Amino acid sequence: MSTIHPSAVIEDGAKLGADVSIGAFAFVGRDVVLGDGVELRNHVSVSAHTTIGAKTVVSPFASIGGTPQSVHYNGEPGTISIGADCVIRENVTINFGSVGARETKIGDRCFLMTGVHVAHDCTLGNDVILANCATMGGHVTIGNNVFMGGLCALHQFVRIGDHAIVGGLCPVWRDIIPFGAIREGAEGLGGLNIIGMKRRGFSRPQIQSLRAAYRDLFFGPGYFVDRVETVAERYAADENVMHIVEFIRQRGKRRITVPRSASEHHDDES
Repeated sequence: MSTIHPSAVIEDGAKLGADVSIGAFAFVGRDVVLGDGVELRNHVSVSAHTTIGAKTVVSPFASIGGTPQSVHYNGEPGTISIGADCVIRENVTINFGSVGARETKIGDRCFLMTGVHVAHDCTLGNDVILANCATMGGHVTIGNNVFMGGLCALHQFVRIGDHAIVGGLCPVWRDIIPFGAIREGAEGLGGLNIIGMKRRGFSRPQIQSLRAAYRDLFFGPGYFVDRVETVAERYAADENVMHIVEFIRQRGKRRITVPRSASEHHDDES
């Protein structure tokens, strides 16, 4: 059974699933679709063409469906898609898409902590955690199982690969490879997300292979472009390593983040 506070505003046309909960002074726009069991707590605003998946919980003063914060935006319609079982905490802002597909997309089981900003045309995979006040420019792509530390900032069009981790207070203006790790306050790649891989059940041989490929990729002889192909040939049977290779080959609008020096290679298993 759904529970809707008398002070909430639900515009005609909004589609509400079963057993939704909408708190005091919340606003739900006419083009919004809420899945079963969605909970909007007090003072939440959801507008534009926004779809929120089942059992997602949105905390007070979050604003979902705001217009893109872009000088190029000229009133075009856009959408937001949020998956199931997400947690969106207080004062989170999510803007709808502006160009191209005109969609901002967030996967399942994502956790957006207080003050996070997801800009227009961003894409987040499944099981992404964004700590307090992490923020991103437009068109950022974040893969699955990524952790972003508090107060980190992502430049527009940056790509973050699956299983990567970015420490708090980090500026990110280049792409980060899958499984990559950036230390708190650092600017260069600091190794691999070994702890994250262990927690997700990667075997010791899988981790050792990724570490060896990482060394070959960033500390081997020759030019980087040649090392990429050497690694692709040497580890062709390793799907995790090839995931890194394909990420690099896709060549986004930003360069790849690399270690600033060999001293930044800290991904030991101690």
